[in-house]
Amino acid sequence: MKILRCVSPGKLEYDTMPRPDLSEGNTILKIRRIGICGTDLHAFEGTQPYFSYPRILGHELAAEIVEMDGAAGFETGELVTVVPYFSCGKCIACREGKSNCCSRIEVCGVHRDGGMVEYLSVPSGSLLHGEGLQPDSLAMVEPLAIGAHGVRRASIQPGEYVLVVGAGPIGLGTMEFARIAGARVIAMDINEVRLRFCREKIGVTYTINSRTDDVEGRLREITNGDMPTVVFDATGSLKAIMAGFHFLAHGGRYVLIGLQKEVIGFSHPEFHKREATLMSSRNATREDFVHVMHSMRCGLVSPEHYITHRTDFDEVKAQFLSWLDPSSRVIKAMVSMD
Repeated sequence: MKILRCVSPGKLEYDTMPRPDLSEGNTILKIRRIGICGTDLHAFEGTQPYFSYPRILGHELAAEIVEMDGAAGFETGELVTVVPYFSCGKCIACREGKSNCCSRIEVCGVHRDGGMVEYLSVPSGSLLHGEGLQPDSLAMVEPLAIGAHGVRRASIQPGEYVLVVGAGPIGLGTMEFARIAGARVIAMDINEVRLRFCREKIGVTYTINSRTDDVEGRLREITNGDMPTVVFDATGSLKAIMAGFHFLAHGGRYVLIGLQKEVIGFSHPEFHKREATLMSSRNATREDFVHVMHSMRCGLVSPEHYITHRTDFDEVKAQFLSWLDPSSRVIKAMVSMD
């Protein structure tokens, strides 16, 4: 079968390898769609933590079941998506129902080879029924689940002002699920095209361009002087993460969804006087995937809005570098294996 491997930062190569054999407790999938995410782009850049080379990228997947073992209730030929965070089931996080941050986690396309292949073997317990969702939608479940998990971590209450910094796919998903939770969402980015997308496609009322606007002044104006009670970072930018501490209301929660390799720091007195809460949000759980898929079926989320670029598997290597260029206006690039 044909594969695409990230050999080293900045270098992708097509190759071939044998199709995987069926093993106990696993399912063989024929890949139908692969979404390109920030993890893939950062791996290509060489800025992704928890990463080693060479690696086959890809974990936003829609696939068809070819063979299976231990997948009760599933059928060959069925369209599915995958919870791509393979956990040990034994560590303290797993025992507490937090398999998304398992101490021995293996993320598909990060710690182990991912979906840029014709056929992929995955643990049968990672499968989710497509239940009528089309391949494009199924491949969008994972990135939207990242935002849904962060929103659930924040325990958002209806009517809260919530600031989401970063209007990439993860930030946009966070905005969607904060809105579904009843929040009054504020989007912040430096890219006016993406801010317009927030207003026109996902119904965000308030947008701030942090490059040109008086950020703190606008936040006080929008929140009637209170500042946001929840701030999400969905950029992974060290500068943006550090700035986010200043935008938080007294008693607020700061949730880091974006991932940064360097050390972050903040003023303890400023943080302490707010009695603020700082938390990370890693990956997502099956519960979050189910919530996303239900929201899609109910029409609360329109995954097709996100897909701005499409390509066939044979063209990924040629197109990949362009997706790092802001001028391409990419929100989500979707790869077809049909």
